[in-house]
Amino acid sequence: MEYRFESQGKSVGVVVLNGRLDLLSAASFKESIQRAVADGWTRLVIDLEGVVFVDSSGLGALIGGLKAARVAGGDLRIARPADQPKYILQVSTLDRVLVAYPTIDDALAGYQ
Repeated sequence: MEYRFESQGKSVGVVVLNGRLDLLSAASFKESIQRAVADGWTRLVIDLEGVVFVDSSGLGALIGGLKAARVAGGDLRIARPADQPKYILQVSTLDRVLVAYPTIDDALAGYQ
């Protein structure tokens, strides 16, 4: 799993992921999101376009990031999920909590 953080203004950031968000990468990703929130980046967009696979550990990391952001008064949104992550969000009904936006700009709307 590769990821990079892109600042979009005060307390707003986009995290671009590539690869697999699974048991091997989820803990590190979750820790990075929690650290970003603790550093003041409370409004985050997670770009899943480059993610080919998400498992239950990956979903747990996303939910952990969402919880951290909301506790800090912010939010975490999903943008451009690839087919498999989108399907996993739907069958787990987590798409009700982690709403998928079709573009990064759509997910950023209201943050700035």
